[in-house]
Amino acid sequence: MHDYLRSIGFSDLTKEKLDDLIYEMIRNPDGHDIALDSEGNEYVEIRYEVAKNIGIALRGTYDKNDEFHVDYYYPYCQGKQISTEADTEIIKQSDRESYQGLSDDVRLGVNLIFYLQNMMEFLKKRNPDNQYDIYSGAVLGGLSERGKILLPIKKTEPFANATKLNNERNHLMKAARDGDEEAIEHLTIEDMDTYSMISRRIDKEDVLSIVSSYFMPYGIESDKYSVLGDITEWHKYTNEITGEKLYLLTVECNDIVFDVCINENDLLGEPAVGRRFKGTVWMQGMVDIDNL
Repeated sequence: MHDYLRSIGFSDLTKEKLDDLIYEMIRNPDGHDIALDSEGNEYVEIRYEVAKNIGIALRGTYDKNDEFHVDYYYPYCQGKQISTEADTEIIKQSDRESYQGLSDDVRLGVNLIFYLQNMMEFLKKRNPDNQYDIYSGAVLGGLSERGKILLPIKKTEPFANATKLNNERNHLMKAARDGDEEAIEHLTIEDMDTYSMISRRIDKEDVLSIVSSYFMPYGIESDKYSVLGDITEWHKYTNEITGEKLYLLTVECNDIVFDVCINENDLLGEPAVGRRFKGTVWMQGMVDIDNL
């Protein structure tokens, strides 16, 4: 049973109920696509939505009797806006016909790895002579097993000028990656000042009143992250099969905007624009296949 089925409203799904659901998906899919896999064989994806842009994808093959054999399935949440315009590399996973995107966005401070949702489109249009394709930008969405709503922090003068400061820091980080020694020295001094400031304040303040947002790898799986970011938009949906309530949160974290779907029962607190979301997220995304 996939761990993140709960995130899209299947918190009480047994093996028998899952088999019935897969049978229904094969009979009445909301989407169906076919492409040639990495070995040149016909590969199929079936999508079944339980709410707007939220659902389950089946991937597998048809046999000679036109019966579908499931290779694997995964729950998904599709984002609705471009999250990053950084170059994104597509890499195949070794154990199955699935792919991950790797984006080096300086705003995050870490390599962004996400599960590729539009794999079929990629398989149709990829360059067979090139194992690693580079695309520009990605639309991100994610699923969360647990999270909580935090109150916003008071924006002081540094926070009010955050956009300008972040742009300057991003410029310095790009220069430092290119070997600019002056930029490296400037960033080192800045980090030392930040560490000194936090050390002074941490004795009297909670860390979440000092840190406005963060984006960090979580656990040993490469596409899982612990995030803290501002809620810029939110919607409440109902899983059409189970009736369970879902929250779809648009989160801005380190200037990266993405959507997160979470079960109402797994979210502590009431979401609102301006409040913050803190939780763990399985990051998924789509790349613009036509934009090489």
